[in-house]
Amino acid sequence: MTVYMVERDLKGIAMDDLAAAQKAAIATAETMRREGAKVRYMHSSFVPNDGRCMCFFEGESAEQVQSLNDRAALPYQRVTEALDLRA
Repeated sequence: MTVYMVERDLKGIAMDDLAAAQKAAIATAETMRREGAKVRYMHSSFVPNDGRCMCFFEGESAEQVQSLNDRAALPYQRVTEALDLRA
């Protein structure tokens, strides 16, 4: 599967709300998998100083990952293919 990065502007978000957003992404991905979609939440990185948040998903298409975020009611600026270079 392809990795997609979801870019978010969450400036001013409370840490409890950030945790809730992450839980929503995870739960929605699990729901979609039970429905037969091949999609998975991987991880997120958040920059508190400016509110940038990058969330990484595996999926079959950018549209599928957009749909996941729409279903979870999570704001985003764009979804783009990415390379996950973690060690």
